[in-house]
Amino acid sequence: MKRIFLAIAVIMFSLSAFAGDIAAGKSKAATCMACYGGAGISPNDIWPNLAGQKEGYLVKQIKAFRDGDRVDPMMVPMVKPLSDTDVENLAAYFSGLN
Repeated sequence: MKRIFLAIAVIMFSLSAFAGDIAAGKSKAATCMACYGGAGISPNDIWPNLAGQKEGYLVKQIKAFRDGDRVDPMMVPMVKPLSDTDVENLAAYFSGLN
């Protein structure tokens, strides 16, 4: 019984680990739209599409740019001021676009 409870708790936590606010993410995404457009689709072949990406992947990548683990002279200044909540909200917004 304890194992079942633990398994359910782990599943519930992992489902909500990246539960960002889509509306707040859309509001924060105005800066992103200059390069990725309103639909999160990159017009440039060397930039990935943000629309439809997995939320956890987006969180990981945005934080990597923000925290200096990934370096890109265009991305770093854009994401440097973002809080963890901002990152989660942006990820929720873009992952929900198709």
